[in-house]
Amino acid sequence: MDHFAKPDDELAVAQREGKLYRNFQGYSTHAECDLIAMGITAIGKVGNTFSQNVKTLEQYYEIIDAGQLPIYRGLLLSDDDLLRQKVISELICHFDLSIPRIEDAYGIVFADYFSTELKELQAMQDDALLEISADRIMVRPIGRLLIRNICMVFDKYLRQQTRQAYSKVI
Repeated sequence: MDHFAKPDDELAVAQREGKLYRNFQGYSTHAECDLIAMGITAIGKVGNTFSQNVKTLEQYYEIIDAGQLPIYRGLLLSDDDLLRQKVISELICHFDLSIPRIEDAYGIVFADYFSTELKELQAMQDDALLEISADRIMVRPIGRLLIRNICMVFDKYLRQQTRQAYSKVI
């Protein structure tokens, strides 16, 4: 976890028990639950979809009063999105990724599917931030401080951006 928590905090306990989850809102002890968006610009997640509500209060009430959902835009996650979400989640929550489990669950050959990412991770392995083997990617204690940088390697949407649209990690 890239946050500090006391050993008895529910998030720290969930991490030790392998039950920690991270979604777009942050860390949680409740994995894979639907989130209903309420209010302007609120983001919801139902199943494999995300939606964002309209941006102004006037629009929001106008649409609600018309008996409709105030959704401004939405996204249906692709199989690739779900795979990458799982890889990132395992790394950021548990600092350990079982490659055979991912291959079995998603029907891929990890080294082929993520060949570009594995090449990029090599520099981080050279810096002793993580260890990569045929079976796993394990983040070392020093690498935990840079876990977001490690996970960003698997984010295909960051590769597609031409300008920085997120806060800097360091």
